[in-house]
Amino acid sequence: MIAVDTNVLVYAHRRESRIGGEAYATLSGLAEGAGTWAIPWPCCYEFLSVVTNRRIWKHTATAPARAWEQFQAWTRSPSNRVIGETDGFEGILGTFVQRPRVVGGVVHDARIAAICVAHGVETLLTRDRDFSLFPELRTRNPFSTVH
Repeated sequence: MIAVDTNVLVYAHRRESRIGGEAYATLSGLAEGAGTWAIPWPCCYEFLSVVTNRRIWKHTATAPARAWEQFQAWTRSPSNRVIGETDGFEGILGTFVQRPRVVGGVVHDARIAAICVAHGVETLLTRDRDFSLFPELRTRNPFSTVH
């Protein structure tokens, strides 16, 4: 199963950047494909928070109803699963958050990584390099135009 991090969701929804089209194509391919893909619940919350934030987008922030519609469009894909904490989550998270460089905002990434590992996610699509702190989870930057 492939999981998708917040940054990929934001780029796919807010296509202003040079990788927006590529992000949109990536999510469309997952949503229309036969393989199972997932969005961790924390990424859902973060997506909604980021795209509706007027401090980030000034006068072009996504309306909350539109952001929710986008989220629902992804989760209505028959091959999509929204994944969250499991019974074994606490033990995985505990090993991740006790690592020396897992502090501050990286704790949020540890939560996402632990959810993915608990669900057997094979690869997390992300541009966030902090996930390298969790070698138990394979990551891949899905954007060929960004090195």
